[in-house]
Amino acid sequence: MTSSTTIDLRPVPPPTVGGGDATLLLEAAADSQDWADVVGFVVKVFVMVFIIIAAIFGNLLVIVSVMRHRKLRVITNYFVVSLALADMLVAMVAMTFNASVQMTGRWLFGYFMCDVWNSLDVYFSTASILHLCCISVDRYYTIVKPLKYPINMTKRVVAVMLLNTWASLAVISFVPIFCGWYTTDEHQLFRNQHPDVCDFKVNKVYVIVSSSISFWIPCTIMVFMYLSIFREANRQEKAIHSRIGNQMLLNHGRDCNGDMLSSSGGSSKTLTLHEVGHGGGPMHSTPTKDRNIIKMKREHKAARTLGIIMGTFILCWLPFFLWYVITTLCGPACYCPDSLVAVLFWIGYFNSTLNPLIYAYFNRDFREAFKNTLQCAFCSLCRRPPSDLDALDVRRPSLRYDDRTRSIYSEACLRHGDRRRSSEFGSSL
Repeated sequence: MTSSTTIDLRPVPPPTVGGGDATLLLEAAADSQDWADVVGFVVKVFVMVFIIIAAIFGNLLVIVSVMRHRKLRVITNYFVVSLALADMLVAMVAMTFNASVQMTGRWLFGYFMCDVWNSLDVYFSTASILHLCCISVDRYYTIVKPLKYPINMTKRVVAVMLLNTWASLAVISFVPIFCGWYTTDEHQLFRNQHPDVCDFKVNKVYVIVSSSISFWIPCTIMVFMYLSIFREANRQEKAIHSRIGNQMLLNHGRDCNGDMLSSSGGSSKTLTLHEVGHGGGPMHSTPTKDRNIIKMKREHKAARTLGIIMGTFILCWLPFFLWYVITTLCGPACYCPDSLVAVLFWIGYFNSTLNPLIYAYFNRDFREAFKNTLQCAFCSLCRRPPSDLDALDVRRPSLRYDDRTRSIYSEACLRHGDRRRSSEFGSSL
């Protein structure tokens, strides 16, 4: 009797003890990934909605404040209001469509509206930088050529500049996009087959022409303009400080010599704090000179504020235009992830939100106008007229003039003047 042995060659199943743990770990990892996606989606939506709302209401506040306050209705602020309008339209048109694509992952509005969105995006974004270019030219004539400014920058000239700015942009936005000149034949065929995709892919000719008109040429003009402005502003400011300081030293030197002689029995002249702050009287300060100095300082401050706006614009849009030109000229070899492209777009869009914040932080007139406008906007019973911004200069005098004056004079002369006033007060008693 022989016995036969059967060998089972089927694979041995894994132990049941660890199998359940592995399944639980995979499910936990999937749940954590889902939560991370949900949190990332919520953060992305919150950031986009915040930028859109802040840009709309911030730029609307600029427009309303200039309309309500007479002091802000100057030539430069005509450009600022037009710039605010362009930024507000960027938020209302370009940002909203882009946000819908980022939230849903696809284009929902059809083939024709894709061309409309791309045209308006190019149109309003380019309008912002061309307005900044016009503002730099206006500031250049104000600071560098003040005598020619009233002749060259009239309301009619400003109106023509603004009209040309808005009208000329159609050459690089609506016409080439609706005619199909901006893209390649392959991408045009892809769009016809996939109407739910709205990618803005351009050819090499269009990227050179559009980027030059929209960014590179205006930015070059602005950089040279503001370099000339800051160089001239610094020269004027140093000349003013040097002239005021030298004249104060000479005048106060004569006052100190007179006080020293009066201590030995000669005629005396009391040096009061008011005379120290105003050069002791012989400085020949007239209201016309004071107004000219105040106006010049105000122009310099406005030039600095607008220079900061220009620098912020370049920092926000330069990464986008570098990507825009490099990836188009380089082709498929220079691949860029869609998430990075979206970030570059929204960094550029964020510039439309920053401009009103820059006005409010660096310009006191705009800051006070914003405050007054918001007070009336949130108070339904507010019937008071707009605040007089000119009165703020009287109620809030700058202390920097007195501080500079005190630092010019020697402490010995000031202490001697204090002793003279004390002795005269004791003798009067």
